Amino acid sequence: MTAGSEGSALAVRAWPRLGLSRLAFLALAALLLIAFLLSLALGSVSIPIPDVITVLAGGEPARASWTNIVLRFRLPKAITAVLAGAALAVSGLQMQTIFRNPLAGPFVLGINSGASLGVALVVLAAGTASASVLLPGIGLAGNVALIAASSAGSALVMAVVLVVARRVNAITLLILGLMIGYATSSAVSVLLYFSVAERVQAYIAWTFGSFGGVTWSQMVILAPAILLALAVAQLSAKALNALLLGEDYARSMGLDVRRARYVIIGSTAVLAGAVTAFCGPIAFLGVAVPHLCRSLLSTSDHRALVPACTLMGASLALMADLVAHLPGTQATLPLNAVTPLIGGPIVVWVILNRQNLRNTFAA
Repeated sequence: MTAGSEGSALAVRAWPRLGLSRLAFLALAALLLIAFLLSLALGSVSIPIPDVITVLAGGEPARASWTNIVLRFRLPKAITAVLAGAALAVSGLQMQTIFRNPLAGPFVLGINSGASLGVALVVLAAGTASASVLLPGIGLAGNVALIAASSAGSALVMAVVLVVARRVNAITLLILGLMIGYATSSAVSVLLYFSVAERVQAYIAWTFGSFGGVTWSQMVILAPAILLALAVAQLSAKALNALLLGEDYARSMGLDVRRARYVIIGSTAVLAGAVTAFCGPIAFLGVAVPHLCRSLLSTSDHRALVPACTLMGASLALMADLVAHLPGTQATLPLNAVTPLIGGPIVVWVILNRQNLRNTFAA
């Protein structure tokens, strides 16, 4: 067989896989669109989807009150869920790659706890109670300070974990992450001990997690921060592919490993920190979604995984928010009471499939 015929044969064999990947992305995009429309349509008041589309198009629905419900309350909540789900999923993917640990994630390794400490410091210094939930009315500077403090807290914890990760194995690293989480939680408890009762109550409500507290004025800060960090993550896809195969291999490919780590850590810190600042410490999505995407696409190529995690993370966040709001009732569950129902079984599946993990995260 000639070289040309061999190349043709390889191309023919690649067609089905390429088609399946495109089909998977189309399915993820359709799932996101359906989940987004359902998020706008369902709630304590159910609105027909055609009327939701009419409102989004600027028309008049069957009832005038539906316009206010969709545009003022449900649309910012749905957009926040999309941004938060995408941010947590991509940050989890980057952490699993940079630590080469299948159970790494903002929540598991204490990154969320570091972000929570940054938020608590801002809340205590601000002398008021709430941001999204904790700091309403603090203005543009206050919202920027909130994201900066939360991202700095998450980056600091991540840097500590990254330094220690070179000297310990995966299990020890997970234990270390838990210990860091406990330590930062203790620091938060000390801060709240000296706070007024209203601030303590608001902070506890914030820890339950919610996509519904972000206003349009805060969206001006949240959306650009997350979109910029997601763009950096996509541009870092080749570096992530190289790091997945080890630092020595990455260096042999001409990658500046130290610079790449700084860029990836910065992106991850902003993604996890911004979401934690405005939505609370959302658990499990960052760990679970990357594994779902790897299984769906049957690849470890981050050029495909980053957009896939963006779509699937956004969809699962919308679904979790739908379940939390119990459509048709006035009751609302804490978001962190729902996300473990999605992420928990996936984490168990990840642990049980150790052979697949060794193949993906092999040294």
